[in-house]
Amino acid sequence: MKLDDDDSSLSMALQQESDNKAKMKPVIFVDEIRKVYDSGAVKVEALRGVSFQIEKGEFVAIIGPSGSGKSTLMHILGCLDVPTSGRFELAGEDVSRMNEEELAAVRNRRIGFVFQQFNLLPSLNAWKNVELPLIYAGVDATRRKAMAIAALSRVGLGDRISHRPGELSGGQQQRVAIARALVTNPALILADEPSGNLDSKAATDVLGLFKELHQSGRTIVLITHDREVAAQAERTIAIRDGLIGTSLEEGGSR
Repeated sequence: MKLDDDDSSLSMALQQESDNKAKMKPVIFVDEIRKVYDSGAVKVEALRGVSFQIEKGEFVAIIGPSGSGKSTLMHILGCLDVPTSGRFELAGEDVSRMNEEELAAVRNRRIGFVFQQFNLLPSLNAWKNVELPLIYAGVDATRRKAMAIAALSRVGLGDRISHRPGELSGGQQQRVAIARALVTNPALILADEPSGNLDSKAATDVLGLFKELHQSGRTIVLITHDREVAAQAERTIAIRDGLIGTSLEEGGSR
């Protein structure tokens, strides 16, 4: 009996150690990622061996000019595409070679997206737009609505839950999009030029909201070409010609 108890204690200790290691893994781990687009006659190497990691709770901006590989990198980080070679782990899960169905499940479970164009459905009010990821996740209707309203309240729109997108300002629409990104409690919030369609005041407000979310422990990766926007993050990864550096000038160096 003593032996069985010892075995059980050892098993529990090993499981706890495994759980602790999983918790310590970075949210994003990218190792020598390459992406080649092959149209037959021409091959374009969009990413040429990109490596970095982002820890839980970081607020990181990825900055680069048009044609730098920024969009390709965003698609891979968002599990919208897979690399040609290299390894990408999201919250400890290797997604480098997943098929489309597996990637879709990871996107819904692990990532909250915020886009420049908001991507809200004009016929639905705010809370119904926010609950959409929960529908895909199979959450029941009563709980979905409660979670959507809570997310809208978190971004300062508790009094706008029944407004349709056309009844909201650009900044408010982007806040609805941020609430939608938050509602599933994802490991990562991935924001693609989130202030690009906003006036300066609304852009400042939205970027301030990202800072608040970061301070509350959220992991945020912001994709931008704008240095002033990138400066709002605590760390910047610059990309140029499919390679990265620590500043925009260094992007493209090894």
